[in-house]
Order: sequence, then C-alpha cells, then structure tokens
Amino acid sequence: MIHKFHSRPNGWEGITPHIYKENSGVFRDVTKQILFDNEADLPVQFRYFQVEKDGFSSLEKHEHMHLVLIFKGKGHALLGSDVHEVREGDLITIPPWQWHQFRADAGDILGFLCLVNHDRDIPVYPTEEELLALKRDPEIEKFLKK
Repeated sequence: MIHKFHSRPNGWEGITPHIYKENSGVFRDVTKQILFDNEADLPVQFRYFQVEKDGFSSLEKHEHMHLVLIFKGKGHALLGSDVHEVREGDLITIPPWQWHQFRADAGDILGFLCLVNHDRDIPVYPTEEELLALKRDPEIEKFLKK
C-alpha cells in the first residue's frame, strides 16, 4: 500500500487529519494523522502531528517511549529539563517518564513523525506542584509562556 504525500495541505492521500486530543485545554492548533496502525506483525503506531504557527502539543509524560522525527518546519521542544531548538531532519528519542512538549514558536509550522507502541499507557499531565517545579528553571518558564 502507498499513500502519496502532498505538501499543500500537508498530508497523505486517503488519511484524514484529526484533532490532536479530546481535552483541548492542554494544546493549541495541533492535528494528527495516523499513517500506520498495528498491522501484521508490527505492533506500532506511526503518526504525523502538525503544530500550526504559535501552537503547541500537550506538556506530558508517560511510561512508553517515543521516537520523533521533525519532518517540516522548526520550533522548540522541552525534553526533560532542557529546551532545544528543533528543525527539519532532527531525530529525537523521548524516554519513558520524561516531560516533553513541542512548540511551533519559530515563525512556521512544526510537523513531526512519531513512532510509538500500539498498546501504550495514557499521558500524565503535570500537577500544579510539578509545573511550578519546572518553571523554577528560567529557560523552561520562558518556553512555557510563549
């Protein structure tokens, strides 16, 4: 099977973009496309997320690992206790229980491919205390205020 990619709009033939998550209070301007989902003997889900200019994914952590490839654009990512500039071609491994968030805060969209186990746990969002602890770092506080 092949799904051809089209850059306008960013997406693949036969794959419909969906709203990123049901709880809209934890993200802004993000869509998700599921490109591959648990077929044959490959128990993974391969997804494409597009964060529109000035949007952001949810700040979360969970037991499962992610493999992320920045596919389009640029922005910043919070990975654990560090903020990183990310751009097209960057490959990111997110280990279990690491806080992470992606932001399209560099004047363009941020599109990324993400590989995860098909069967996985649900995300955990920071408590007020955890958020305050993260914001003690001035770089993280600045990142979260964008």
